[in-house]
Amino acid sequence: MLYYLFTWLQEYFYIPGAGLWQYISFRTAMAVILSLIITTVYGGRLINLLHKKQVGETIRDLGLDGEEKKKGTPTMGGLIIIAGILIPTLLFAKLSNIYIIIMIVTTVWMGAIGFLDDYIKVFRKNKEGLAGRFKIVGQVGLGIIIAFTMFFHPEIVVREQVTSPTSSKPVEVVINPQTGEKTYAENVKSTKTNLPFYKNNEFDYAKVLDVFGMTGMWVTFGLFLVVVVFIVTAVSNGANITDGIDGLATGTSAVIGITLAILAYVSGNIIFSEYLNIMYIPNSGELVIFAGAFVGACTGFLWYNAYPAQVFMGDTGSLTIGGIIAAFAILIRKELLIPVLCGVFLIENISVLMQVSYFKYTKKKYGEGRRIFLMSPLHHHYQKKGYHEAKIVTRFVIIGVMLAILTIVTLKIR
Repeated sequence: MLYYLFTWLQEYFYIPGAGLWQYISFRTAMAVILSLIITTVYGGRLINLLHKKQVGETIRDLGLDGEEKKKGTPTMGGLIIIAGILIPTLLFAKLSNIYIIIMIVTTVWMGAIGFLDDYIKVFRKNKEGLAGRFKIVGQVGLGIIIAFTMFFHPEIVVREQVTSPTSSKPVEVVINPQTGEKTYAENVKSTKTNLPFYKNNEFDYAKVLDVFGMTGMWVTFGLFLVVVVFIVTAVSNGANITDGIDGLATGTSAVIGITLAILAYVSGNIIFSEYLNIMYIPNSGELVIFAGAFVGACTGFLWYNAYPAQVFMGDTGSLTIGGIIAAFAILIRKELLIPVLCGVFLIENISVLMQVSYFKYTKKKYGEGRRIFLMSPLHHHYQKKGYHEAKIVTRFVIIGVMLAILTIVTLKIR
């Protein structure tokens, strides 16, 4: 909103400094600052309100140290994170930008699912919360919305070199200095995405099923839809599982958010994308502002969520965070980097799958279920081994930082 206001003021009144609002870097900085203010200053007031309403977390008896102290700690703190993301985004981003619209829809959509789950747990006194099948339906629904928009919306394009222009839109003429061959660069609809560790750094969904003789737009869309739905579901559930001890989900998510901001900036900047030889995605640079608000919200929430936590984010926060990360990576065509970037979420998910699968297998074979870990998810395994929560979180965040660096480095490792 403020972007449009100051653009109008600059155009008609030439107010000094109004031109700053044209710069993504300035608006991102403002988004981070405002997000931190919202989550730290007004977050404390929300926590007091949650205390008064007795919106406390019901802790399951898992036999872990410090469990008793956490009983009654306010939950649904994800509302703080959502406010810290949406308010700066609405104020500082271009609201007509399709990428920003998708991220706002993602935030509200996943926030509503998480809020409903927490509401059932807290106010209906149902420890199970929202039935798992309804969560999956919500996640799949969001994946379908993102896939349809990405595939069919005319403003979601990439800059590619073509031998001859195919549209009336402005094109850039590129002449090879060695061969003199003339090519053109124009914005086109594309089914390509970035592929790490590969020479040309590109993967085309349209060519995956060629070997089976399956071609056509709808075949490609079907494959893309399956991939998007899987990623949204897996990452949002991964964030939800990771949110088990104080500060773990927010700490790792803040690191992931910074990395996504960097990737969005270089992908949306024609100079950097050309230098790094990666796909240039017009108008995607606006996502950096959303990422700034996201990082500010996660960091500010840590003020209250770090050990010992004064508030838990609940599913309101964890499902929203996971959905945002998944959608963001898909929009900037870096979804194939998620196993590296979200490695902490991945190992947490895998630890649960391994534990449950092995338990069922051994129970069927030996009549008694056996376990691989002392407890799953993985962070509870280390708690059972006697590690303090703060140490586990610190080490997991360090691993997250290492994975984030590796993710950025993949832009040049091919």
